[in-house]
Amino acid sequence: AQLADPGLLVLDEATSSVDPETETVLEHALERLAEGRTTISVAHRLSTAERSDLVLVFDHGNLVEQGPHEVLKDQGGVYNKLYDSWLGNTREGSNGSYSSP
Repeated sequence: AQLADPGLLVLDEATSSVDPETETVLEHALERLAEGRTTISVAHRLSTAERSDLVLVFDHGNLVEQGPHEVLKDQGGVYNKLYDSWLGNTREGSNGSYSSP
């Protein structure tokens, strides 16, 4: 992407097969790479969706929700259920802090 300097960057599961520490390093590098570009990220990790301006939620191949993370996480729909499940699975003890999956 840096050689051709495209206006559009498409990432398909860019951090899907890495541990949380590597994911953090990749996220920072991808943020720098995405600066000034329209970026489409295909991802199952909700940590990716959290950083997106617009999230499109598909269920069984159909677009069922769209909006920013902050809105979708509180709407009670498909995204909300996924997000609540993710939070429940990523708790780090009783102090209420969370880590990326």
